[in-house]
Order: sequence, then structure tokens, then C-alpha cells
Amino acid sequence: MNGTETLAWFKSSHSGGDGGDCVEVAPGAAAVHVRDSKDVTRQGLQVSRDAWGGFLRLASVR
Repeated sequence: MNGTETLAWFKSSHSGGDGGDCVEVAPGAAAVHVRDSKDVTRQGLQVSRDAWGGFLRLASVR
């Protein structure tokens, strides 16, 4: 992420409000950012947009 990009973080609509295990995701210009919603001060992950799309395709298979 460049120093001027502002990220809009969101949680899945499937996340409960009870504070359980959850991640937040923020799409960026060159990557998708993923972080622990319970500790947003920890460094998160950055994955390419293509890799994130592949993950979503695999995760949506039932």
C-alpha cells in the first residue's frame, strides 16, 4: 500500500456480532489487505487481487 491510500475495511456479512474469530478485508489499488478484526494493530496480509479472486472462488464451492 502506498502512503496515501486510505483503506475501507469491512467484515463479512456472515460474521457474528459476538466478537468471535473474524477477519477484515480492504480492497486496495494493487492488492487486497486482510487483518485480524480483534487486533487491528497487528500487521495484516497483502495478497494480489488475482490471488484473492482465486481464494474467493475456492471458498464459495459447496
